[in-house]
Amino acid sequence: MEDVAGKTAFITGGASGMGLGMARAFARNGMKVVIADIRQEALDEAMEDFSRTNLAVHPIRLDVSDRAAYAEAADEAERVFGNIHLLCNNAGIGVTGPIKDATYDDWDWLKSVMLDGVINGVQTILPRMRRHGEGGHIVNTASMSGTFASGDAGIYITLKYAVVGMAEALRWELKDENIGVSAFLPGGVRTNIFNSHKLRPAGMATGYAAQDAQKEALADDFRNAPPGSPFAAISIDIDEVGLRVLRGIRRNDLFIISHPEFREGIEARNAALIRAIPNEPVSQDRIAMLRQMGTLLTQPIYAEQTTPQGKPDEAGRDTNA
Repeated sequence: MEDVAGKTAFITGGASGMGLGMARAFARNGMKVVIADIRQEALDEAMEDFSRTNLAVHPIRLDVSDRAAYAEAADEAERVFGNIHLLCNNAGIGVTGPIKDATYDDWDWLKSVMLDGVINGVQTILPRMRRHGEGGHIVNTASMSGTFASGDAGIYITLKYAVVGMAEALRWELKDENIGVSAFLPGGVRTNIFNSHKLRPAGMATGYAAQDAQKEALADDFRNAPPGSPFAAISIDIDEVGLRVLRGIRRNDLFIISHPEFREGIEARNAALIRAIPNEPVSQDRIAMLRQMGTLLTQPIYAEQTTPQGKPDEAGRDTNA
């Protein structure tokens, strides 16, 4: 989807953080943008800023775990802006901790947003994209935690691996339908994610109270990190995120990666997979039978990924092309 002007984007978790960065980048490049978010106050604040512009942005309050509400939100988006061409499954929760400390409620809540919300987005909006036949793109926001197990964040890592796998599967399934699919794999971004535990529904037990309190104490310093501070050194701002995602959409990237510093972790995991392959003769009969059954022994979509050059410009394009 190189030509984005005039197209409609639907962004979950779109009223703040990375979703807001995407909304700004998309709208400034001529897109009509729906920001869907569970927090009315965040929607109000975002729209107050957009009201000072002539950009086409529409807010919808949405709990992505509510399938009926998601369908109603998609209907509203189409009434306001017409066909939806870009779905950004971005809503997430930054609650982390070891699986060994988790409760069932921790699993259920995090899954309802970070996996079920993505499923609901695809199930609701993909059929509409396929019906209108104008092409489109889907972006699943994952994390570097969706590429290797980066610390004590077991539930988070599990769910992020799942949405990366979904993006890869969908990419293959939709290869002939003019609908691109990307997994967005960000590192640290200066957002309000350290306060996301406050959205936990009442009555849900958690094993992560101590981790929540530690993050909350750092939330303001992380979100507002001044230049030269440790948090600023490890993170990027939301507007850069928006442009990186826009570039990935224009380039039709399978993987959109925000931080080159995580190369070592990605290489280490993939090297471990290679080392785990048994050192024994390959059965050509088995290969022939697998191919006869239609089993993919390699995945052509991986060969399509190329390397972005430099930071993106304000139009979301490579600067060192």
